[in-house]
Amino acid sequence: MTVQIKTPEEIEKMRVAGRLAAEVLEMIAPHIKAGVTTDELNTLCHDHIVNVQQAIPAPLNYHGFPKSICTSVNDVICHGIPNHKKLREGDIVNLDITVIKDDYHGDTSAMFIVGQTTPLRHQLCKVTQESLYAAIRQVRPGMCITEIGAIIQPIAEKAGFSVVRDYCGHGIGKEFHEEPQILHYRNSAKLELKPGMCFTIEPMVNTKKHHCKINPKDGWTVTTKDGGDSAQWEHTLLVTEDGCEVLTLRNDETLERIIKHA
Repeated sequence: MTVQIKTPEEIEKMRVAGRLAAEVLEMIAPHIKAGVTTDELNTLCHDHIVNVQQAIPAPLNYHGFPKSICTSVNDVICHGIPNHKKLREGDIVNLDITVIKDDYHGDTSAMFIVGQTTPLRHQLCKVTQESLYAAIRQVRPGMCITEIGAIIQPIAEKAGFSVVRDYCGHGIGKEFHEEPQILHYRNSAKLELKPGMCFTIEPMVNTKKHHCKINPKDGWTVTTKDGGDSAQWEHTLLVTEDGCEVLTLRNDETLERIIKHA
């Protein structure tokens, strides 16, 4: 396993890319409402990334992915392809944004609730975000990456939910996906975090069982096997000398951007 330690110059580029990715989610939020199609959301995000940010939407043509963002609605766990289906009142939708600026990637995702939804869907979105925040607040040099999953899994399961096993967080930088893999459930990984490492934490949590399936027609869309709903939140992090920095923090979040440990 070769883990990239970012130089100060690379870290600054990661900060820029992370801020741009967060900005896309801030820009698109008011447009997410009943009656809009996910393809319309894709177009708005694409145009903003390309024309306003002068950047590149990383998902577009990545291993053949046909759109500029991922839109995962209700029982879709991840990699949902924007289409002409309209969002409906009560839907929950994840928008996953990855921006490339000056060759470096910023990767983040957030859940949006369309109008009023069920208490279960609301709780799912809330608990998933809480599990992400709890893990982020413990990231520091010397932390073993297995601790991340050991923090997330109990929070999800205490609420009666399950954590997806088939997809994980990842190192990120000049490449979209680098080492290490970040598992969101209890595991036996041994790698210790070091200053200069950049990676994502992006728990996917289901209302029912953790099993999933890929749509055989498009080869991308991942849904829950049992039809339960799924939620995901994601941030790109930098390990600092005494904690971490959240590179994709949005202005509406209560999470600290710089987290320090004694």
